[in-house]
Amino acid sequence: MLDSHVQTDRIAEILDAHLGLEGPLLPILHAIQEAFGYIPEGAIPQIAKALMLSKAEVHGVVSFYHDFREMPAGRHVLKLCRAEACQTMGADGVADRIKAALGIDWHETTADGRVTLEPVFCLGLCACGPAAMVDGRLVGRVDESVVAEVAK
Repeated sequence: MLDSHVQTDRIAEILDAHLGLEGPLLPILHAIQEAFGYIPEGAIPQIAKALMLSKAEVHGVVSFYHDFREMPAGRHVLKLCRAEACQTMGADGVADRIKAALGIDWHETTADGRVTLEPVFCLGLCACGPAAMVDGRLVGRVDESVVAEVAK
């Protein structure tokens, strides 16, 4: 974990760099997540004050968008497609077996910090479903053997 002063200072730098933009909230949140790997709880009031928004408004945006994390992710991020095309190709069963193998549910990280499991709604690999994204790399026709890849 970063020292809270270092974190506050880095967030202030990000805010300063984005305040001139029209509609800066999403770019600010993306920049903070890129810097820290998630949106630290302490960033919410700092962002709210800078943008003259309520903390609830900022938190609402963070919690609405699936790509924003409120906790650090595991060393590997496994995103499984939940869209209809992948469901018709057996994605629900694959997801159930992967969750059982990892011992976690959606939006959770294994106890050892190895894997974070996230649902995603369409990766654009509809013809190769079920689809997944492993650490930013697309994988088609995925099955539970993908767990071995992220178990490294």
